[in-house]
Amino acid sequence: MRLFVAVTLGEAIESRATAAIPRLKGLARHARWVPPTNLHLTLHFLGEVEAERLPEVKEALAPVGPVHEPLTLTVEGGGCFGAPSHPRVLWAGVGGDTKALGALQADVVDVLRPLGFEPEHRDYAAHLTLARSKVPRGDRELAECVRALRDEKWGETRVDRLILFESLGGKYHPRAEFPLGQVPSPSGRGLG
Repeated sequence: MRLFVAVTLGEAIESRATAAIPRLKGLARHARWVPPTNLHLTLHFLGEVEAERLPEVKEALAPVGPVHEPLTLTVEGGGCFGAPSHPRVLWAGVGGDTKALGALQADVVDVLRPLGFEPEHRDYAAHLTLARSKVPRGDRELAECVRALRDEKWGETRVDRLILFESLGGKYHPRAEFPLGQVPSPSGRGLG
């Protein structure tokens, strides 16, 4: 199973992204675009995990939710990773309670590290990935998208749960949810 822990941004943000992405796609025709239904903020990518380890991952994550209150995030503007003239990744900016989001992410990393899951990056920077270049050296068309995102405001959302997702066939399937600020069941609310 290919697993990752994330938070989702709700229907309002997804709806605004759905409306904006076709216009952005017109500016960067050769990029690989994330379907709006797959938009999320990854907190920890676990990679390939044996199915029999799923219960221990759920058990490790269960205590994280109750010690974090729900938080409010905004999505506006954007930027890129890679050279500004040839970006590799296009993202929308995340604001609001980013300090609380960073603390949540750090706790997720801390509980999963003893199970052998190291984080991809040392410093967490909240961003909403929208597209990736199909070529390793980057795509200059994505730079036009950065300019187009400059004044975008996709609104505000309330994050009230962690979700353990499985990536399968280009779609993300929730395998467990962990409500924030609530006492969990023994292994989270299992979904599969």
